[in-house]
Amino acid sequence: MGTHPNGPSTICGNDGTSLSEWIYRHNGCLGNKVTEMFSGKLPFLFKVLSVNKSLSIQAHPNKHHAEQLHAARPDIYKDPNHKPEMAIAITDYEGLCGFRPVSEIKEFLQSVPELASVIGEQPCALLLGSNDKASECEGIKQCFSSLMTRDEIAVTKHLSELLDRIKTMKSAEIDVTGCLGDLFLSLHGQFPGDVGCFCIYFLNHVMLKPGQAMFLGPNLPHAYLSGDCMECMACSDNVVRAGLTPKYKDVQTLCDMLDYSPGTAEDNIFPSQLDPEDSHVVVYDPPVKDFSVARINLPASLSSYTVKAVEGPSILIVISGGGETLTQQPLKLERGAVLFMPASVELPVKTGNEGLLVFRAYCDPK
Repeated sequence: MGTHPNGPSTICGNDGTSLSEWIYRHNGCLGNKVTEMFSGKLPFLFKVLSVNKSLSIQAHPNKHHAEQLHAARPDIYKDPNHKPEMAIAITDYEGLCGFRPVSEIKEFLQSVPELASVIGEQPCALLLGSNDKASECEGIKQCFSSLMTRDEIAVTKHLSELLDRIKTMKSAEIDVTGCLGDLFLSLHGQFPGDVGCFCIYFLNHVMLKPGQAMFLGPNLPHAYLSGDCMECMACSDNVVRAGLTPKYKDVQTLCDMLDYSPGTAEDNIFPSQLDPEDSHVVVYDPPVKDFSVARINLPASLSSYTVKAVEGPSILIVISGGGETLTQQPLKLERGAVLFMPASVELPVKTGNEGLLVFRAYCDPK
């Protein structure tokens, strides 16, 4: 949902007019500040994402790095924009995000011999001997980079050895939780022989409940594993991948750009806030200018409700329930309906017997 050329939205009943063309024709619909800040373009891209098969180990470049990558390899990095993004769980949602606490990575190096072997003795010794923040980050970088740049034959060999060991443990009814056995088996079943299967020992395994979110700033390693979410991001397709994917892998770029600061899974859950002026609205406001997201949950048979105006544009999608707009030409609101709200425009609605759950992506310049 948006104006990105890889999947532009069109206006229903308007002869296939694209949203970008409609915005161009309707001067002022983005608001003066957004028009100036983003050169007259919609600054965000909104998605409903349903993850049945794990998505790649990846990170997104910052604005300056994106410009460099686009200038050097425009065939791969097709635009010069950054791509901060947010995933808000609709169902239970599972992902990998950010580097684990150093103590956990050290424990895996000592308890999962196949991991230590594929990384190599020198990088492992560097991390195991680290005792301050600088040396810990450098140790994580050296170990992760050594893993990701190992030759395919060595990676396949050590993955196979770990696979056999975990299967033997499960056959003997030995708990494999300590070596993340079930997660490893799941990923290896989807991507056999892929180095990304080892990344579970470096990255936090994050489990979101509906309504919880992850914000993925620049250079933060992550992967989506399963579940349904709302995803909002800056209008870009810049992704640097290195595992769990058949797509192009730019391993050295990823290893060079990553933020190797360790943290917990809880550190990677982004907080939401109840709108102090509206008890029906929960706001997700990341530290970027491009977008924010609101979760609007309206009770059944609400006679009237007004989606408030903001200074910039919005895109709304109905996730569940129904109702209609209280506009001059009423629009039916049902699951999957998508609306574009110009800047400084209110939207009066009423709900049906099942209530109404709506997500709203918007840019409200501060």
